[in-house]
Amino acid sequence: MRNTLGIDKTPAETRVVVAMSGGIDSSVTAALLQEQGYDVIGITLQLYDHGKTVSQPGACCAGQDIYDAKRVADQLGFPHYVLDYEDRFRKDVIENFADTYLAGATPIPCVRCNQTVKFRDLVAHARELDADVLATGHYVQIVDGDAGPELHRGANTAKDQSYFLFATTREQLSFLRFPLGELSKNETRAQAERFGLAIADKAESQDICFVPDGNYAEVVKKLRPGAVVAGEIVHLDGRVLGHHDGIINYTVGQRRGLNIGGGDPLYVIRLEPTTERVVVGPRESLLESTVYVTEINWLGNQPLEAYGADGIEVHVKLRSLQPLVAATVVGLPGNQADVTLLTAEAGVAPGQACVFYDGDRVLGGGWITRREEDDFPVTAANGGLDRIPA
Repeated sequence: MRNTLGIDKTPAETRVVVAMSGGIDSSVTAALLQEQGYDVIGITLQLYDHGKTVSQPGACCAGQDIYDAKRVADQLGFPHYVLDYEDRFRKDVIENFADTYLAGATPIPCVRCNQTVKFRDLVAHARELDADVLATGHYVQIVDGDAGPELHRGANTAKDQSYFLFATTREQLSFLRFPLGELSKNETRAQAERFGLAIADKAESQDICFVPDGNYAEVVKKLRPGAVVAGEIVHLDGRVLGHHDGIINYTVGQRRGLNIGGGDPLYVIRLEPTTERVVVGPRESLLESTVYVTEINWLGNQPLEAYGADGIEVHVKLRSLQPLVAATVVGLPGNQADVTLLTAEAGVAPGQACVFYDGDRVLGGGWITRREEDDFPVTAANGGLDRIPA
């Protein structure tokens, strides 16, 4: 008879490694599993020099969080280990973060962290500990489907984190468990209070863990000294409206902070790393109906290419806080796809994820990528530029 985690063992015979960040969600995950009688081992990852952020409120994965995770494990009486993943995290997440910004895109380091350090490296380590499953405090659900485990949105859509887990493979899903998937944040906090956890009233982390002060540009400059280059802010009609200190300070759809004077509102339409230009224009120029997506992780029952030139009708999420929109996805060779939106959307930013949904089920997703050949050129109507894209 299977236990509540879907394993053909008694809970006492089932070893569960819990990824503990030191926050409420992962702490309650560990507490619930131990209460059910599972053999729980807590693991916390040291991802960077935690001493630099220990005093920063709202930061995650800091030195205080490692201490808090250990406190919970000691309070509940299960083993807890801290793994030094600093080198892996720097290579796979922090350096990717810097390079993505320099390439004129807006990265999501939390997705890269889940994709590499947590669900690649930590899963491997959990297996080395003879764990039957790895559990985390994410608000998503796994459903047994006809073709194997399916990733579904969290029951509470306000807290759903499936957008950040689109890159999770089917093999990883078979090893992962998400005990909070049916709960709301308030219900989780109530559980923390029921268990009497010392972190029950802890604030939720909001910042990127290695950028606790929100100044990501300084992080990029430190990692890539000399790579941030000043350039021009250019209107779509060819006028040079101003200058900037580096394209890393801008993102597609941005309106505030352009410092280019009055007149009609202007928005960042695109960033050009090869010319170091920030191209701006009216809001209607932001509208996109076709999105090019690369590095597809597909979780559907049949290959994406099997749908042919007509593609598959889905709903997509283009940013974590944006609502779902109807679209058609057509698979391309090399884990790529063209996504056609039923209604054009503004602020489609390279570097963000495009995640595909069928109802509550996550069919996969990929990274929004800029194709230079698809750019509409800056005109030379007003004396113009000598660097107009082909």
